[in-house]
Amino acid sequence: MDSSLLNKTLAAAETAGEIIREHWQRPRDVRYKGRFDLVTKTDAAVEAHLQERLKEILPEVGFMGEESAHSLIPDGDCWIVDPVDGTTNFVHGIPFVAVSIALWQGGAIRLGIVTLPMLDERFYAEKGQGAYRNGQPLRVSGIASCEQALLSTGSPAYDIHADRTLRWLGAVLPRCQGVRRCGSAAADLAYVAAGRYEAFYSADLKPWDVAAGWLLVEEAGGRVTNIRGEPLRFGDIILASNGRVHQELVDVLGE
Repeated sequence: MDSSLLNKTLAAAETAGEIIREHWQRPRDVRYKGRFDLVTKTDAAVEAHLQERLKEILPEVGFMGEESAHSLIPDGDCWIVDPVDGTTNFVHGIPFVAVSIALWQGGAIRLGIVTLPMLDERFYAEKGQGAYRNGQPLRVSGIASCEQALLSTGSPAYDIHADRTLRWLGAVLPRCQGVRRCGSAAADLAYVAAGRYEAFYSADLKPWDVAAGWLLVEEAGGRVTNIRGEPLRFGDIILASNGRVHQELVDVLGE
């Protein structure tokens, strides 16, 4: 892949982040897509901006964004975009807010970018070229035991499977250093790639939540599967790890 594509996409992600920073101090105009599922004018503004910018970069490629998608399965080559991953955090002024951009091409993720504009962090990867944060190479952590591992997780905005979520939490908490929930799956996956977390697991995520972070983890030397340890497909319960604690977590979460 031509690295100029990565540079152009990073530039688009950066200007998307500028919109988030510009809107940060403004009053939030919030509406509800579901009982607990928020959306703001910022989500729409960032998605519209990225749709325009990414179309300029690859005119022949489609666009699949959280606020405009009509399907949960990529239809041919397309950009997969979450304009504001962590909208609830954004509404409450919590800086774990990400812009997530992935290029789905030839049935695989070829490029992934997760930027955290309020924290001035840019995570990015190209297939087969490694993963980076602000220009520095990323590697997953070397921790090999859940007992020493810090995990992250998520839960759906309206969790109809709360008993399952709590069962998993009860299974992992006694076996690890702790469990974090920052409210942005894209940020969680980027942090696994950066070696800050040893693993992330979550149910009910959409392609735009995980596509970019999936590539980041794999390019940083980690492993991404479903919760049974099988190849991940969009819509599956995701388990991403440094690879060393992966099987232990498959066993624990499957209990």
